[in-house]
Amino acid sequence: MLTYLGIFFARIIDVTFGTLRTVYTVKGKQFLAGIIAFFEVFIWFVVAREALSGPLEHPILIAISYSSGYAAGTIIGTLISNYFVKGLVMVQAIIKKGDEKLANRIRKEGYGLSIIPLKGEIDSIKKEMLLIEISKKNIKKLTNIIKKDYPEAFITISETKLVQNGIIK
Repeated sequence: MLTYLGIFFARIIDVTFGTLRTVYTVKGKQFLAGIIAFFEVFIWFVVAREALSGPLEHPILIAISYSSGYAAGTIIGTLISNYFVKGLVMVQAIIKKGDEKLANRIRKEGYGLSIIPLKGEIDSIKKEMLLIEISKKNIKKLTNIIKKDYPEAFITISETKLVQNGIIK
């Protein structure tokens, strides 16, 4: 039973490392990603070796331990990266042109924003796009402001790799 639990928990650790490695790679932090990759693969190698060379009396239990550790590691790695890995996101909100109430409220809350006029082909309604660069930790607060003042706003959020200058909250 200790072998199955060992496989399960070791997979959680190595897959969590893999998730963090991927996040840091995307963010352009290659050196940190490389260090994490070393430990990720080291743990994976030890676990895979143990799983394949151990007694095969109950191979289904080995497979379940290995697979469920992978699944749990994916969940835990994602939670950790969302909580600890700092980053910026670009929030884009498309609204009807001339609705200054929302832009003023966003500015009043301390966020910097740019407004770009849009020209649509589908309908004749004049629209504009609000561009707001924020810290990931403020996504929920900002989207709640937008939804409260403009529930029909079309909102997209994208990871940002680099920002120079501007107002970021």
